[in-house]
Amino acid sequence: MDEKTREWIIQADFDIETAEFMFQGGRYFYAVFMCHLSLEKALKGIYCEKLQDVPPKVHNFVFLINKTGITPPEKLGKFIVKLNEANIATRYPESLEKLQKAYTKTITKEIILNTKEALAWIKQQL
Repeated sequence: MDEKTREWIIQADFDIETAEFMFQGGRYFYAVFMCHLSLEKALKGIYCEKLQDVPPKVHNFVFLINKTGITPPEKLGKFIVKLNEANIATRYPESLEKLQKAYTKTITKEIILNTKEALAWIKQQL
């Protein structure tokens, strides 16, 4: 694994730990945001490794997956698309109250677990 790829993965791991920290503090939609950031960095690590190029400054998982040519298992793929859609809402919230209702403790816990599963799968692709 190349050094730039390794750095993306280190940051992805740091961000999932941050998601757990935010979850413990009850900052659920920030935990979801950190899950998104974690997967984004892991996918950029794959991009860097497979294409031997600097990944573009995009936040779109589907774009990154298509560019790298990886194909996640169906269940994981559906989760990745769903988390991809949470990007805008958690990055630029229109209503704090609405986000707090949408990302409950139960929902966020499930997102964190699925993100960890996705991260493990991505690392296997390296």
